[in-house]
Amino acid sequence: MQYKKPMMIGGALAVMAMMPPVWASEPIQPITPVKSINLGMVELGKKLFFDPRLSKSGFISCNSCHNLSMGGTDNLKTSIGHNWNQGPISAPTVLNSSLNLAQFWDGRAKDLKEQAGGPIANPGEMGFTHELAVEVLQSIPGYVAEYTLVFGTEKIGIDGVTEAIAEFEKTLVTPNSRFDQWLLGDENAINGTELAGYKLFKASGCVACHNGSAVGGSTYQKMGVVAPYQTTSKIEGRIGVTGKDADRFKFKVPTLRNVELTYPYFHDGGAATLKEAVDIMGRIQLGKQFTDEEKVKIVAFLKTLTGDQPSFNLPILPPSSDKTPQPKPFS
Repeated sequence: MQYKKPMMIGGALAVMAMMPPVWASEPIQPITPVKSINLGMVELGKKLFFDPRLSKSGFISCNSCHNLSMGGTDNLKTSIGHNWNQGPISAPTVLNSSLNLAQFWDGRAKDLKEQAGGPIANPGEMGFTHELAVEVLQSIPGYVAEYTLVFGTEKIGIDGVTEAIAEFEKTLVTPNSRFDQWLLGDENAINGTELAGYKLFKASGCVACHNGSAVGGSTYQKMGVVAPYQTTSKIEGRIGVTGKDADRFKFKVPTLRNVELTYPYFHDGGAATLKEAVDIMGRIQLGKQFTDEEKVKIVAFLKTLTGDQPSFNLPILPPSSDKTPQPKPFS
């Protein structure tokens, strides 16, 4: 918080009214740490997030495509799934995903719990079924014991599995970026080039879509407002959910938090670098041709959005039992 300096009036110390925080007048707000979680459920969800036994091959976990050592994504144009299947879309970051209005690029999952069940049963991703995934977990005594402590029953269900994964993912917020520090009143947290980049980011209209604490994630927007986006991808966005032609090529606006870590960019991974992404967005969304100097400034600002990354001990997964079904990596 910022305070005005005290003034001497009539020999007495008078403290002027407290100034509002910097972010009160800005389109972007600081990220705050998660406030309310079920710790037991988080620990169970953490194990499940890292456990490849939720996949048919016994090789792919949630962390495979949402690698928490790599900004919560896999840094591939489009992700690789079961049997080395190349998916049609770039994996969005799981970091700060609890701040999104919905999940997936097209918003087809209303929340993290619904999203968590999708990849498990997708034949091109983890290649399993919910029933078989639950059968595997039920055969592992360590999971049965932990599930019982969290949910009060020994009978494992996909509803509890996805709820636990979602509860863990709620903890994956990244506060304390240098830009957040600036928003909270530390004028030295960002330098002149970065501040100039932020002012340009605002003046150019980028904040119309990239705003709020997640700097995105709160609306669906058409990819290619001023000019069409050139891509070979067949993914058409939100129309696949709503069936409305008006939603063709509309996608959930991605968060820009930690964006320097989550390359390549866009739903098809079509931009390899931040500079390229800024150039394309300027042209097709804003009708603006940024100069090289302007792109350097905006990229410098975007890099100030990298916050504290999740930090915890890797979970030790409970061992399989003699009854645990064997993985099928080549089927």
